[in-house]
Amino acid sequence: MFRRKNPYEALAAALYARTAEQARAPALFEGCGIPDTLDGRFDALALHAALMIDRLRREPDGEGLAQAYFDAMFRHLDLTLREIGVQDLGVGRRIKIMAEGLHGRALAYRQALAGGPLPLSDVLRRNAYGGRSPDDAEVERLEAHTRDYAARLAVTPRQELEK
Repeated sequence: MFRRKNPYEALAAALYARTAEQARAPALFEGCGIPDTLDGRFDALALHAALMIDRLRREPDGEGLAQAYFDAMFRHLDLTLREIGVQDLGVGRRIKIMAEGLHGRALAYRQALAGGPLPLSDVLRRNAYGGRSPDDAEVERLEAHTRDYAARLAVTPRQELEK
């Protein structure tokens, strides 16, 4: 009631909703082999959210916008966990694990896309399949999707991101 309204809240929520929609694309589960499970869906969301957060950080006010996006994402994940019946005491613990997982994945994806020590295919194999061992063709399709998505985000003007 008395908190100051975050100027990025509405945009961040819209961007998160769009990212979540993209992370639920059937091709990710059917063609790329991400398991259609709670963990697999989080892995798909974490991949897309990490790329969006990196894109948002490149804006002049990017840190504030990226933080508002992160907050919108975890408000939604908190609500989702409660809706599926996770007890109140378990929600905070799970959210903490998810936040740490997102942070680790985001760093790994960022490094791999920048030509870091591990190839993107290895990073995806380790982080995007909920413990399942994907075949090489599935990883290749997910890598192509990831590179394409990152490239599209890089050239999309801010006002076009939520479309």
